[in-house]
Amino acid sequence: MRAASRGDAGRPPSAQAVAARVVAAFGRNYLADTGSGSPVACVARGKRSEVVCGDRVLLLPGDPALIDSVLPRRNTLWRQDAWRSKVFAANLDLLLVVTAAEPAPHLDLVGRALIAASAEDIDAVVVINKCELEGTAALRSRLQALADCGYPLLELSARGAPARALELLHPWLSGRTSMLIGASGVGKSTLANALIPGLQAQTGELSTALGSGRHTTTSTRLWTLPGMPEGSSLLDSPGFQAFGLNQLSVTQLQHAMPELRRRNGRCRFQNCTHRQEPGCAVRDAVQAGEIDAERYALYLRVLQELLDEPRHAG
Repeated sequence: MRAASRGDAGRPPSAQAVAARVVAAFGRNYLADTGSGSPVACVARGKRSEVVCGDRVLLLPGDPALIDSVLPRRNTLWRQDAWRSKVFAANLDLLLVVTAAEPAPHLDLVGRALIAASAEDIDAVVVINKCELEGTAALRSRLQALADCGYPLLELSARGAPARALELLHPWLSGRTSMLIGASGVGKSTLANALIPGLQAQTGELSTALGSGRHTTTSTRLWTLPGMPEGSSLLDSPGFQAFGLNQLSVTQLQHAMPELRRRNGRCRFQNCTHRQEPGCAVRDAVQAGEIDAERYALYLRVLQELLDEPRHAG
């Protein structure tokens, strides 16, 4: 397992520094909660400082305040585009991966999100939204392989039965920092609005505080969940279609998939890639129907991406 990022922890903090948690991020503008009063507007030290929502930081007073250092992170999540992967959230306890029968399920994104969470020791739950749709039974069948791996499946309808949806989710969210992720159209925003009444109004207030106007929809925000125990919060991020996995090694990928991890050490070769080596316990399990073929195909796709990266070639 890759060690969590240490941020700027190597530099001694200033005597004036105040501990805070970053609760909103847009470009190089941030809001940080010090636990006293309203969140404080702040900026990062230096152009290359990497600060993300959920970071624990030390602030120096000012207008805006200055983020003096980022404290060690327990974990990180990465997003990926055509050019690079970058951290976009830190210090999470739970990832809620939302899917639905309509639009057509993006199960590759679901699988990659679960790999990303597992690699960082973040608990994950798969949420089947819009459960009233006719195609839910077929989707549930396709997701059974995830349930067999130990991932809980929650079926709900954020729009049709919001009270029941909240009843199902509250035990998972209580006292934890959670994040919703899902492809466009699965109802992630509806679910977030149900969990945080008045979310749109709060987003407008945040826009003013950050000075980012209409572009605040591209920011990342950490909201306190009302009516729940202290420490219950939800991270809301703009939708995207690709999780960053290129930071993983092949070994980390294999350990991030439970059905592969359970067969660790059973292959003939210690460095087996589970592609074509003889005596491979994983391939034998696929052929025997003990490992889902779609999950194995996902593993092969991600593996090839890692092997195509020069830094992972060894």
